[in-house]
Amino acid sequence: MSDKRIENVISEVLANDTQKCALDFTVYLRANEMAIEREKGGYWDDKFYYAISYKGEFVCTILVGATEDSSEPWVVWSDSSRSNWYENPPLDECQKEIAWKHVDICGGGDICGYCGNPGGIDKIIFGKVFSNVCLTVFRFDNPNAVAVECLKQLMEIRKNDIDKSNTL
Repeated sequence: MSDKRIENVISEVLANDTQKCALDFTVYLRANEMAIEREKGGYWDDKFYYAISYKGEFVCTILVGATEDSSEPWVVWSDSSRSNWYENPPLDECQKEIAWKHVDICGGGDICGYCGNPGGIDKIIFGKVFSNVCLTVFRFDNPNAVAVECLKQLMEIRKNDIDKSNTL
């Protein structure tokens, strides 16, 4: 692959509805002024991980193509939850249910490598208490069209959180 832009990688690696969902999500991200940059160097060189940011703040990470820790064709992890944007935002019950199904429960030990806190921590997510949650809060493995719509809503909430924190 000569051009490593996420849209090109998605078009070459994914197919059918999976490709359509991933492209739809990237269109949303770009339309909402979110930067999409490929992680580079060392471990990242042969993988298609993309860091998504808004106004310099981390929003989510996208992996396109399977790796040793994921057999899914694409995966989206939310931000590292250094704010409390996910505690009780305005979501309907259906959106909450979808989000709750994608809470990223920490595998503990060396499995994650991200948390730095094996076993995760307790968190309130949209009014519901979860134990052993990874710092990424949400993980969407191969999200379908319904899950992508939920992801868009979550990204909107995170974007509003960043805008609000930048005005304080």
